[in-house]
Amino acid sequence: MTLIERLGMQFLFRMDPERAHDLSISALSKGLVPMPGQPVTSPRLKTRLAGMDLPNPVGLAAGYDKNARAVNALMGAGFGFIECGAATPRPQPGNPKPRLFRLTRNQAIINRFGFNNDGATIIAQRLAARGPGVPVGLNIGANKDSTDRAGDFAEVVRIAGEAADFLTVNVSSPNTEKLRDLQGAEALSALLANVIAARDALPLRRPVFVKIAPDLDDAALADIANVAKTVGVDGIIATNTTLSRDGLTDPQATEAGGLSGRPLFKRSTRILARLYRMTGGHIPLIGVGGIGSVDDAWQKLRAGASAVQIYSGIIYGGFSLAAEIARGLDQRAEQHGLTSLSELTGTGLDDWLEAK
Repeated sequence: MTLIERLGMQFLFRMDPERAHDLSISALSKGLVPMPGQPVTSPRLKTRLAGMDLPNPVGLAAGYDKNARAVNALMGAGFGFIECGAATPRPQPGNPKPRLFRLTRNQAIINRFGFNNDGATIIAQRLAARGPGVPVGLNIGANKDSTDRAGDFAEVVRIAGEAADFLTVNVSSPNTEKLRDLQGAEALSALLANVIAARDALPLRRPVFVKIAPDLDDAALADIANVAKTVGVDGIIATNTTLSRDGLTDPQATEAGGLSGRPLFKRSTRILARLYRMTGGHIPLIGVGGIGSVDDAWQKLRAGASAVQIYSGIIYGGFSLAAEIARGLDQRAEQHGLTSLSELTGTGLDDWLEAK
């Protein structure tokens, strides 16, 4: 972490978390935050993910830049790819405030935003206006008051799909009532078929990912793996936030919402490993949850990920964390004699399948 980041975090941590988040987005959008300007890359780091060429496999997860306001700045932060959103067909305010909580004692975050966003049309305009850089995707969701939530996902694809480099179907947020019900085999199969049909109608093909919850048992996870293979999704993001509060000591641990950050690491990585085994490594997996160091990212790759995403880690470690992780992965790959990080994917599967 740089000195500027440390001072900035001290300032932001003195204010309400959501206000601090909004201020950071505003500062980025105005070019007030110094960034490296180029993603970290090397022959070992270059990654082919669902047809996209990434300079490195370290991405920014959805939720930070929900409305694609700071995309140009974020493309210069060292990430290999970026995901904005979630976007819904119509704008919506989300859940009542307060709805974002820092659990500093546990290096974690709890949020219950509820898909607050400016709507797919405005977000698509911002994405279309971005400059050149790394791939930028869009996380898509459903309006809270929708009478056809499954249909909302395809509608966002029709509105904003052309402006994004990839699309992520978010059926795993715990903050929209009954949204996770769409992870069931029958509902998910129909939803993804509609999304893929909408994608196929776009002028250019966009990869479609699905983002899953970390609170699934083996039967539910197997259903998702089978659906993903059957309908032909391009990748699975594992995982979203958790409803579990195991092991937390922070006073704010009782707040409702999805938990992200350090406590999610083991849970999400075990899900990742189980999913890799179920899919036989034939569907690219993106590992998310609790990554705050080079070793964390290395372990996600060993458990079956082809790429990783971070979010809560930058809240506590600053934007320089992305470049730090990418450089660290490159150095470690060289030390292990790897010509590509893809050679690492799944090599530690048994360790995580046996982990408790």
